[in-house]
Amino acid sequence: MNHRSLITFFPHLKGASKYRFMKNIIFIFILSLSLNACSQSSSTKEPLIRSANRHGKTSVSKLLSEAKWNELFPNRHGINGKIKKNTSVDFYSFKAFVEAARYFPEFLSGESVTQKRELAAFLANIAQETSGGWAEAPGGYFKWGLYFVNENEDSTKNTYADITKKNYPPVTGKSYMGRGPKQLSWNYNYGQFSEAWYGSKDSLLNHPEYLATDPVLSFASAIWFWMTPQYPKPSCHNIMNGNWKPTHNDSLKGRIPGFGATVNVINGGVECGSGTEMAKTSYRYQYYQCFCKYFKVSPGENISCDNQKPFGQ
Repeated sequence: MNHRSLITFFPHLKGASKYRFMKNIIFIFILSLSLNACSQSSSTKEPLIRSANRHGKTSVSKLLSEAKWNELFPNRHGINGKIKKNTSVDFYSFKAFVEAARYFPEFLSGESVTQKRELAAFLANIAQETSGGWAEAPGGYFKWGLYFVNENEDSTKNTYADITKKNYPPVTGKSYMGRGPKQLSWNYNYGQFSEAWYGSKDSLLNHPEYLATDPVLSFASAIWFWMTPQYPKPSCHNIMNGNWKPTHNDSLKGRIPGFGATVNVINGGVECGSGTEMAKTSYRYQYYQCFCKYFKVSPGENISCDNQKPFGQ
């Protein structure tokens, strides 16, 4: 229908009234097109793997160097034959970390102290998740982070397949055990990260083992988890940069900003809220303090989650 046809429905319109009428019709038409475009763009988010950010800068390169990385993680997977498996691949290389971080430009954003604390918190959690250290380990316990790629337990006991998550159904015969720096686990996490990275949940639901073969993808899974809130949990990133504001219920349950809340997000159901400190949780806290000391920044308040109830309670 053209503008002349519209006017025939309103024969009483003359002169200026006709002009204002047509002007309003055109405005409404343009507005509807704009709203439709916005709706489409929000529902078709570009997969990370195709993001233009992959060629950008990252604060990781400002705060770390390959020499510092080697100093912090001298026994990481594939270095100096430290892994029993026959491999010479430096899986957790600094280069892979930097490349993955470029896909997440908001990672380590903020002023200098905030950036250093967030990096210390991120490294502390991935170091403990993948630690191969023990009390009398050469160089000390805290020199053995990023040692394991696959979960250091008998994964045949638990495939981490939750059939109640209908949007991300597990594939028969596939294990969604912990893999990579964050030890990403469970089918719904693999599926959500797969959607964000590839644009399809099926890629990693069908091939969860990719996280143990592609170093950049593996680091990206850890940063994605760190940056992404999953209700009722905030993102670890927002906790460390001060953007998370606890709800009234959070405050009642002891969930307050600080490193301890990141532990709660990652493994709160196991490590938080008992009122006593588990050995592995103690190592997380000590890792964080070690990294803060290395980056010459104070750790801030609320390091522990011992008195924090897990999110969702």
